[in-house]
Amino acid sequence: MLNLARLPVPEDNAAIALRRLEAGERVELPDGSVTLPHTILEGHRFAVRSIRAGEPLLSWGLPFGLARTQISPGDYLCNEKILLTFAERRVGFHYPSVPNFSDHRVSFVFDETTFQPGRQVCAAESPRSFQGFLREGTRGAGTRNYVVVLGTTARTGSHAKSIAQQFQNVRASFPNIDGVVAIAHTEAAGPNHPNNFETTLRTLEGFLLNSNVAAFLALDLGMEPLTNVHLLNSLSHRKNLLDSIPHHFLTLDGNLSQGLARAAEAVAALLPQANACRRTAVSLRHLKIGLQCGGSDAFNGISANPLIGWIAKETLRHGGVANLCETDELIGAEPDILSNVRDVSTAYAFLRHRDQFQAWAHRHGHSADGNPSGGNLFRGLYNISIKSIGAARKRDPSVRLDYVIDFSEPMPEAGFYFMNSPGNDLESISGQVASGCNLILFATGNGSITNFPFVPTLKVMSTTNQFRGLSREMDFNAGRFLDGEPIDALGAEAFEFAVEVASGRSSAGEKAGHSQVQLWRDWHLSLNSSPTNDTEGTAFFPAAVPPPLAGSVDVRRVCDWGVYLIVPTSLCSGQVAQKMVERFNKETSSYRFVTLPHTEGCGVSGGECERLLLSAMTGYLVHPGVRRALLLEHGCEKTHIDSFRNFMTTRSLDFASLGTSSIQRDGGLERVTEKVRDWFDKTSDRSSSQSGIRSSSFLRVGLLIPAHLDPHQGSRVREFIETLTASGVVVCPVETPWLDPLTTNPLDYGQPFSLPGLHFMHCPTQQPIEILSGLGATGVDVLVLFSDSHAWPAHPFIPTLQIGFTMEEGFDANFSHTNKEWLARVTEAAAGRMLPAMQARHQVSFQITRGYTGVSL
Repeated sequence: MLNLARLPVPEDNAAIALRRLEAGERVELPDGSVTLPHTILEGHRFAVRSIRAGEPLLSWGLPFGLARTQISPGDYLCNEKILLTFAERRVGFHYPSVPNFSDHRVSFVFDETTFQPGRQVCAAESPRSFQGFLREGTRGAGTRNYVVVLGTTARTGSHAKSIAQQFQNVRASFPNIDGVVAIAHTEAAGPNHPNNFETTLRTLEGFLLNSNVAAFLALDLGMEPLTNVHLLNSLSHRKNLLDSIPHHFLTLDGNLSQGLARAAEAVAALLPQANACRRTAVSLRHLKIGLQCGGSDAFNGISANPLIGWIAKETLRHGGVANLCETDELIGAEPDILSNVRDVSTAYAFLRHRDQFQAWAHRHGHSADGNPSGGNLFRGLYNISIKSIGAARKRDPSVRLDYVIDFSEPMPEAGFYFMNSPGNDLESISGQVASGCNLILFATGNGSITNFPFVPTLKVMSTTNQFRGLSREMDFNAGRFLDGEPIDALGAEAFEFAVEVASGRSSAGEKAGHSQVQLWRDWHLSLNSSPTNDTEGTAFFPAAVPPPLAGSVDVRRVCDWGVYLIVPTSLCSGQVAQKMVERFNKETSSYRFVTLPHTEGCGVSGGECERLLLSAMTGYLVHPGVRRALLLEHGCEKTHIDSFRNFMTTRSLDFASLGTSSIQRDGGLERVTEKVRDWFDKTSDRSSSQSGIRSSSFLRVGLLIPAHLDPHQGSRVREFIETLTASGVVVCPVETPWLDPLTTNPLDYGQPFSLPGLHFMHCPTQQPIEILSGLGATGVDVLVLFSDSHAWPAHPFIPTLQIGFTMEEGFDANFSHTNKEWLARVTEAAAGRMLPAMQARHQVSFQITRGYTGVSL
């Protein structure tokens, strides 16, 4: 049976198919040969012996389901989720019509009366070293030497990117510096104190103190919920570490251009100091590795996860550190995780974080059962139990769990750590980096683009076939174990490869130029909030998308503008879409390519969160300012191409006119890039003939108004809105002051409008970037933001006009201008004759809200 399927342990009653097994195929099982009644996909499970109704289904000796009925040898094992996945994916083969097992996981109770303290692996006889950057004090040694430009909140992320971009060729003059990189994230930009304030602050602090950081600049505006002052105060208890790092904290107040010039000067001043540090031989005890998995399949637990567990074991033998995380992806694997643990208190600390995570998710109407993505399910991870049991293999059985820490807490001692975190890859990696990890080992079955800006990621693929298709994006093929190579030989080879990467060899992600940052995103309900239930994700307004706008009004658009849009279906394909757009715009001036990278669609809950993403991104796909649009998936996310097809089909929208491409199914980065470019080239002539149809005589405006207006200001804004409404379309958030939302046309978040006049958009967020992103999806030509503080980042392609109470740089008008002057500027921006100030400076941002109940999983 070894050439057809694999049993993780002999006592299992469920085997994993190593290849697609066809219906009618004769297979040899432990108790004899059987004819398969159904086609079984690669990575999916089938029974190898009879299982009575009510009996557990076992993998690695642990239960992942209970038989609903008698199951015979050779039967395809299917739960409700996998059958729904087949229906959504429209698979072209006959599969069982009803599930034969229900999800189940072990009910674990820790018994301290029988507990025996675990033992750690023995120290290596011969000390090893790697070529690293030795830091002053107790920061250890880095595997890289980066200068970091930190946007302390989402409001300064675009500024950080623009500064870092100025130093992209830094190595030509400073060869010991690996680069100047921006850290831009989505957090702490709303008007209120966020629930994740402490987590965000601790994570940013850990970033700056990471051993891979040679120097840093932190940028804020000085008025956000989290500022540089908070960061400095938090760092005061680690002042000796901060003083050992060349750094600068800068508040961008007053003139924006002058502030950004000062920021660039500050970075330039840090470069000689950062360049003074050179690689030298340092002990492997300075290696701190984060253990990760993402885009997982059924083989991760057999090959890739055990392989990086082997590397972790060897790292510990040389005095280093390993960090395992993703709390919800270990639920159901507690017997494995706690089979070798330092002491009783460590075991209870792990279980306490598990229970708190489940309670936190439940408070928002979710559970860990929502963790597996569509790609996980389709590649054989039927439920969280199977996923967790395989994920736990990143801890080798001989390795002891030494310490348990919360998200982004430091790791001062050598040993094996568990860090509390969500299963979201990018968010959990941020926690590991903040805890001190200077190398990430990433197991994957479907492939992944994940790579942190200043910490290299070594990607380990679970199967040989998948590795061949994505060999330029992956670093090591763990599928060789499934092909028959011994795990110890593979482990030794992979460990040496990891040491080479730590010593400066570029990982596949670094060669591709990918980098992503996402902090543990804020959650809406506090610890004292009542639980909610949003598992169905009912729309706030009717979900039907209205037909296109028709009619004529007085104010005219005089310019036919339009972009070619690549929409990433999830965070997993955002970086690839960004690279495509940069390349295509360099190669041609005939079209303007745009993408909308975001942080959603994978590693998050379903319900409202998923609906909001599908609604808003669909709005952009049919936006009148978009000439041609293409959906780009990675292939393993929750919101894949089929999710959008089904969403649009149920709303009678034209899906067939869109382009589609998949990084995994289309053969990796180079092939998918060429496919996307070919599609736009072939359809560009068609799109130009549609320009007259897509043009409109309506002026369509999305407005965002601050809550703090005096009566005179409020009266002027209301008058301005009445003028716009009389001659076109205005969309505002429901909570807009000075206006009554009950007398107007309601829209869901990102839902296109169908009638002229005033509309109010359901807006389950107070974060202006998320509000603007939702308003843009409704189909408006221009966004108008009234701001009582600094200018905000603009939308990536919709003109974003900002009207301030002062005439600080970044604003396009102020309250000293008349309403007629405001209207003239809006008309000019909508027509394409005026480029708003923040877009002229390339200060743009985009983010979809998770709503009131969305959480990281």
